[in-house]
Amino acid sequence: MENLIHFIQSKISLTQEEIQLTKKYFISEEIPAQTNLLKAGKVERYIYFLDAGIVKGYQNIDGKIVVQHLVAENDFFTSLESFMTETPSLDYYETVTACKLIKISKPDFDLLQQETKFWAVFVKEVTNEHLNCKLERVKDFQILTAKERYLKFIDQYPKLALNVSIDNIASFLGMEPQSLSRIRKQIAF
Repeated sequence: MENLIHFIQSKISLTQEEIQLTKKYFISEEIPAQTNLLKAGKVERYIYFLDAGIVKGYQNIDGKIVVQHLVAENDFFTSLESFMTETPSLDYYETVTACKLIKISKPDFDLLQQETKFWAVFVKEVTNEHLNCKLERVKDFQILTAKERYLKFIDQYPKLALNVSIDNIASFLGMEPQSLSRIRKQIAF
């Protein structure tokens, strides 16, 4: 829980009362590797903070797994549209490694927003950061070569590069595993 509080305080100031409310509404849990957190067609009931481990988010598009999210420690994730509108998700979320998660349910999320001023400000801040990351990712797909995307990925996410399968990294970067293998061989020499 301390990592979550630290993360929030890195964005905004919290009073002791706000810290206690945050601790009241968030729940910690440990999840083994390769555990489904959400399946397409189900309604997302939680927003998660990844305290430790790695999570992937993906969609099954015409039988092909397309990895859209590789989540590293100290970040939030959810199927946002499903969570906010309480409609079935198109996304799957699965733990890649054993994970420590801190989660908040939709009813508790709404209560925290009603009872505090900081929560709406914080959610807006994190949502804007995630939106900027998505926009940068789209731009990277438009202007960077596959090799440049991979080099940027290993620079920004060295832990993910070491602990996520080549198939998942390739899918996340929009290439075939064979292409990523060739790129990795070129870089090694």
